[in-house]
Amino acid sequence: EVIGRADLLKGSESQIARVTKTDGINLGNFFSGVPDVRENREWLKTDEGGEKGDLVHINGFSSELDRKICAHPDVKKVIADNEGTANVEFPIINTDRSTGAMVSGDVARAHGNRNFKGEINVTYRGSAGQAFGAFGLPGLNVRLIGEGNDYVSKGLHGGEIIVVPPPGIKFKPEDSSIVGNACLYGATGGDFHANGKAGERFCVRNSGAFATVEGTGDHCCEYMTGGVTVVLGNVGRNVGAGMTGGLGYFYDAANDFEAKLNKEIVKMQRVVTPEGEAQLKTIIERHAKKTGSPKATRIIENWDDELKKFWQVYPPSEAKSPLVRDAISEELLRVSARAPMGDACFLPDGANFSQEQTARCAD
Repeated sequence: EVIGRADLLKGSESQIARVTKTDGINLGNFFSGVPDVRENREWLKTDEGGEKGDLVHINGFSSELDRKICAHPDVKKVIADNEGTANVEFPIINTDRSTGAMVSGDVARAHGNRNFKGEINVTYRGSAGQAFGAFGLPGLNVRLIGEGNDYVSKGLHGGEIIVVPPPGIKFKPEDSSIVGNACLYGATGGDFHANGKAGERFCVRNSGAFATVEGTGDHCCEYMTGGVTVVLGNVGRNVGAGMTGGLGYFYDAANDFEAKLNKEIVKMQRVVTPEGEAQLKTIIERHAKKTGSPKATRIIENWDDELKKFWQVYPPSEAKSPLVRDAISEELLRVSARAPMGDACFLPDGANFSQEQTARCAD
């Protein structure tokens, strides 16, 4: 019914004026050549007079797994009552894509993205398809025993996602890939722990999640604007490209990290403040507890020596944070995306920005 209805579109003057580089743009010319199809809808029909929509291929659901989860009586009860705990377990295969997104949708429809008071704990066993755990919300805790594909935790908003290898493995998790590329893409909250290595663009556009992994490919923390990334192993090139917010902690036993950092925006230093050390140590302790990571355990057991091997990466927006420079208040320390909101989550200089600077930063 709305296909082709350009007459329903109206440019937002406030949005156009909000960003300096778009101020003054006239969108009217953009739509000037679009025909008026409010009355004449014949172009939607085929040459034989049928409806084009009847001929268009419509993809079905990638799998029935999400529907099974949503239909589970324990899950339905917790969502309906907005209290209690549901513990369920399912097998998963690599054609099960965006697993967990429909559950998040059910929660959001009932309670929004912040008001769910219950807890849903889901364990999966197997090899998950793309976008596993996408759009997770607070109260949804997911554990994958196996491996994930690309885009694990895409758009994560809350809750917890843990990825661990199956028991009885004959390889070192810290040396093996367990999730694919672009994990945590556009995440705004939640906690993520993977006992293994990630692919390229780990935490790309992360703006609020706290994520820990044991190695990554190229472009880690690309375009990151918030949250915390901890990497307990080797990384690829171009770390921190376009990173304007948040913090990264990188374990550098080989002392070769500096050559992999994109210094166009971010800077690097050792962990020099008690707050920064406390944040890093608490996150690694949680990683060891949640995943059973042998490497995280070794680092904690030899903390005084291992701390010296970490680099802290930060953009200018975080330079005055107590996590980066001398502490101002312990109340600002956050060690999890699920911790209470505090000033350390935000741009310390924000109040001093002009309207133009704020618009450019948001853009």
